[in-house]
Amino acid sequence: MKLPAAFLCLLPSAVFACALPPSVILTLPTGYFILGAALTVAMTALVMINTRWLPRMAVLQVYRGTARFPFMATSYLSFVILCALILLGLYGPTDPMHNLLTLIFWTGIWIALPLAIMVFGNLWVGTNPWIAPVRLTRVLLSRTTGIGVSAFGTWPAVLGFAGFAWFQIVSIAPDDPQRLAQLAVIYWLIIFAAAVIEGEDWLEQGEFLTVFFRMISRIAPFWRTRQGHQVTGSVGWPGAQIVHMPPLDRSQMAFVTICLAALTFDGLSETFFWLGLIGQNPLEFGGRSAVVGVNTVGLLGTWALTITAIWAALKLGEMISGATLQAGPSMLSFLAIAAGYHAAHYFVTLLTAGQFTLGALNDPLSRGDDLLGLPTVYVSFGFLTQPNTMQIIYGVQFLAILFAHLLAVALSLRSAKKNVGPNAHLPMTLLMVGYTVLGLWLLSTARGA
Repeated sequence: MKLPAAFLCLLPSAVFACALPPSVILTLPTGYFILGAALTVAMTALVMINTRWLPRMAVLQVYRGTARFPFMATSYLSFVILCALILLGLYGPTDPMHNLLTLIFWTGIWIALPLAIMVFGNLWVGTNPWIAPVRLTRVLLSRTTGIGVSAFGTWPAVLGFAGFAWFQIVSIAPDDPQRLAQLAVIYWLIIFAAAVIEGEDWLEQGEFLTVFFRMISRIAPFWRTRQGHQVTGSVGWPGAQIVHMPPLDRSQMAFVTICLAALTFDGLSETFFWLGLIGQNPLEFGGRSAVVGVNTVGLLGTWALTITAIWAALKLGEMISGATLQAGPSMLSFLAIAAGYHAAHYFVTLLTAGQFTLGALNDPLSRGDDLLGLPTVYVSFGFLTQPNTMQIIYGVQFLAILFAHLLAVALSLRSAKKNVGPNAHLPMTLLMVGYTVLGLWLLSTARGA
């Protein structure tokens, strides 16, 4: 028995395609949207390159005081909640659309939390489930030093994100509650052991969620910084924090590229184009188990292609201008693209799976409980069939992609050396335009998997 296309919209994980919205979006003049966005990015870049007019990206400090936020208490609370979610994953409902572990992780932690971080700064700092257990354990063991694991830089996080991307996009059942719970326990214990050995600061470079959230938080217009017992609240242009960041090292650049590649392939793997390329009938998909191997190659290939495209743009810029361009500063600008595409790519999933999450919070064990005192939660996807509603949704996605690329252009030029000629930036500008077209095309093209 084949599943109806509309049912695919109900799945809580973004690794599944949502066939219905693209079918409505395909009736919209998306080609004009894509062309207009490409021209806007290109013209904005050319104006900025030739006039050197760039946003000032000033930062306004709005308050300064003593830190009073109970990070240890909230970290312990997050750890307790994680344990409860894992128990629900192991012994709770087997239906991923009614199991809180699956819903909270894929909808809350992987979609809603990043969106909040892009606006309000690194909220993960106060909810990190490792900090308090690691700190307490190191105190009990009287550990004050590490063993040099920090010398590996961000490479552990790169491997962690690559493994997570494979699990999300390629593996057979990433939304299975028991499998997700088992992997969560294994991963938490590995990171916990490494952080106890090296120190809690290692989480900032070795744990992929911590690294990812910290990087995309640099886009936020509102943020807090903490030094010792002093905390400062600031307001600034989105991306203003990136201007003051040191250039990324190789491991950090690798992390940004795997983020970009994973998001790109997550969208690409669902398209008629990719399914036709690998010999799969989009209307009679053979299942995820039939494409594990080829999708693994596709994910790695997309990562390699992403690295090659950025490297080629830099080298071509050097050939044209005769100047030396550093990859570290240029890669900072791609943080905006990663954040913007993450928001746009998972927007529909948030609107659909978010309804299941609300229902599961009200009745976590599927026993008819009413813990939140809510009326009966009826999950509805009728809005996905309305052309006017889908035009608004695509408009939100379009603006997220366009703004992210315009911001990336500005950040790229800001981070460049002032004595570099304008011609040096042209290849990178073309790459930004290409990313704009690709991102919007992935959101609007037909999907079948």
